Amino acid sequence: MNHSDLDRNAYMLCGSLAKRGYLRWWHSFSGISRETGERRCFFVEYLILNPVPGKPKKGGHAAPSYVRVSAGILPSAADGGLVLHSHYPISAAKYARKPLYFQVEDNVLRENRITGTVSISPVQAETALCATDAGTIVWDLEIYKTIACHVGFLASPLSSALRALDTFWHAEGIKTHFRGQITVNGELFDVLADDCDGYADKHWGSRFNSPWLQLSSCNLVSERTGKPLKHSALAIDGCCPRFLFFRFRPRLILQLTYTGEDFCYSFGNPLKRVKIKWGTKESRTSFTWHVKAACRESMVKMTLQSPKAEMLPVEYDRPQGSSGDGKGISRVRIGASGYGTLDLYRLTPEGKVWIDTLTIQNALCAFEKPGKPASAR
Repeated sequence: MNHSDLDRNAYMLCGSLAKRGYLRWWHSFSGISRETGERRCFFVEYLILNPVPGKPKKGGHAAPSYVRVSAGILPSAADGGLVLHSHYPISAAKYARKPLYFQVEDNVLRENRITGTVSISPVQAETALCATDAGTIVWDLEIYKTIACHVGFLASPLSSALRALDTFWHAEGIKTHFRGQITVNGELFDVLADDCDGYADKHWGSRFNSPWLQLSSCNLVSERTGKPLKHSALAIDGCCPRFLFFRFRPRLILQLTYTGEDFCYSFGNPLKRVKIKWGTKESRTSFTWHVKAACRESMVKMTLQSPKAEMLPVEYDRPQGSSGDGKGISRVRIGASGYGTLDLYRLTPEGKVWIDTLTIQNALCAFEKPGKPASAR
């Protein structure tokens, strides 16, 4: 699965997905304040929603259609974070497939660089389409993606044409080196290529997954050596398979790249006989995820926890508009303070052989319970 595929990271809202579909490029990374030395985690996201506006539904409204550029700071133990959303008409966007290029006003996305500005006044924040804070964030970052997660057939052109999933996923950079600067309300942060916990991926489809679940980290420490792992990353993404109008139970896709060796678990490859069991436990203060994945050759067991206080509620208009709850909004909790452990085993005819136990730190965690959105800001 560690296979670069720049075509899959390109713009691809065409056909029916242009009328009822979305595409979002996500980037997250950490930076260090020049003023205080504090380390914070940031995100930048480019979102396109229904680029060909449809007609209003009978007795209702047309699904939303716009471009949104978002940026923010994910919460820490001492600070509640910040999220800024800037909306633009579809006509303001310019894009090209090869090489990847997307621009709306001064916000530009390329495969190896992102630049832009989001500035929201207090008046704009009060009247915005989705809940946003007021403030200004400016970024200019070079991007070097070193580990990819390629899900094979599950995000192929045929699978996309058949609408086999609600949402398709390609992670060109589950380990990404960002380098540059980001300024938040006048405070300058340096983003260092070798110390930024960088991640970059893309989702697209006809509707958001339910539950919305995404976990990742490239900050992994080996119990065997006691040292941080080089060329290693973990990525987990939820998906909702469907056939015609029938939806099946949600599944997980998992990739662990361990010092250059890939351990991949995806139901899209039936020959490997992949089995994944997972569950979410919620307490008053945190979410905890338990995942067990196995195939013919290997097995992983993972427990990952994220404090609720360090997860930022981010609102998304659903591509299909209002759907059942009368609101048409998904509110996803997103944080970068996840921590836990992962046990990795190799399976042999003689039994399982322990390879390593990894300590997971600074994990990106995005989660929305089905039917129970997070509280608004």
